[in-house]
Amino acid sequence: MSAHLADFLIHWAIMSLSLWAASYVFNGIKFSDKSSLLISALMLGFVNAVLRPILLILTFPLTLLTLGLFALVLNALMIMLVANLVKGFKLSGFWTAFFVGIFIALFSLFIEYFLPSQGVVIMNTGGPTISV
Repeated sequence: MSAHLADFLIHWAIMSLSLWAASYVFNGIKFSDKSSLLISALMLGFVNAVLRPILLILTFPLTLLTLGLFALVLNALMIMLVANLVKGFKLSGFWTAFFVGIFIALFSLFIEYFLPSQGVVIMNTGGPTISV
């Protein structure tokens, strides 16, 4: 299996796990079955990779004016878009999407920190071990 495919599958699994955890933490987000959860994670990854950078560039003045807080609004809008596209993904409203976006970002950051290719790096320099 190629490194790119393995990386894609790991990120998809992390996004799926993040959405699953968010559905237990927040009452306003529901998935009808496992397939809608997996498809939602795939779509959210696609939307974040393709559409979100374009919107960040187009709304850069507004994001700059709000000191970056508008990026959180864009995250919420991306989640709402995916909820409208995927059958079986129910979202109660904007504020749920807003806080779910923050939760997913923090949860994913926490999980990715512990992956071997991310987070903790141990370098052997011949002397004392350095952890970064």
